[in-house]
Amino acid sequence: RRAMALLRVRHCRILLYCRRAPPRCPACGGDLRCAGLASAPVRLRNPFRHGHGQPRAFLIRPSHGTFLDGYDGHSDLHVGITNSQGVVYNYDQEGVHRAGGGWEQCISIPLVQPDMWELLQHWDNLLEEFSLEEAWLPHRYEEQQHNCFTFALAFVNRVRQGRSREPLSKAQFTESFLLPRTREASRYLTLHQELAHRDVYIVPLAEQEQDS
Repeated sequence: RRAMALLRVRHCRILLYCRRAPPRCPACGGDLRCAGLASAPVRLRNPFRHGHGQPRAFLIRPSHGTFLDGYDGHSDLHVGITNSQGVVYNYDQEGVHRAGGGWEQCISIPLVQPDMWELLQHWDNLLEEFSLEEAWLPHRYEEQQHNCFTFALAFVNRVRQGRSREPLSKAQFTESFLLPRTREASRYLTLHQELAHRDVYIVPLAEQEQDS
């Protein structure tokens, strides 16, 4: 199910979030249609991507359901790595899966830059060979210490090792790559959930922003 776009309108010391811009400001009653460029609706970037269209990426999705349809912000998340065709390699108690569906709404973190020619060419083979290693057999799975995140980060570090880079700890990877994306997604989800129950959601502008 595709959600309507989220819009932001700035007017009279407030930020107004909505699906459709109202003709008048709900705070001051002013006519938004004549308010000029500064109050024109701005479409917010949707942070969720169709995972199977994101090659060579680190993907995050809820273990059950989707972000925009019932995710409460606390339920378990599942992660995986895509090959060049968008097939998602992911690990759980049944071993490694190669999923061609089910990852249609994800947080996506690209892992390969366009100028990394050699890695672009060998990515699929590296991922397939890695996924066949004994470490990822079903009986090795352990929910807290040897899970989907362990699998994905271990592959990222295998690639880094091949490029003579230092491995990343879970904390380093989370801080550098995951948190900026998950914070953006969390803000978007909050707005999405607020607008499920009302037509507009109003946030007062901080004083320092009012004159900027």
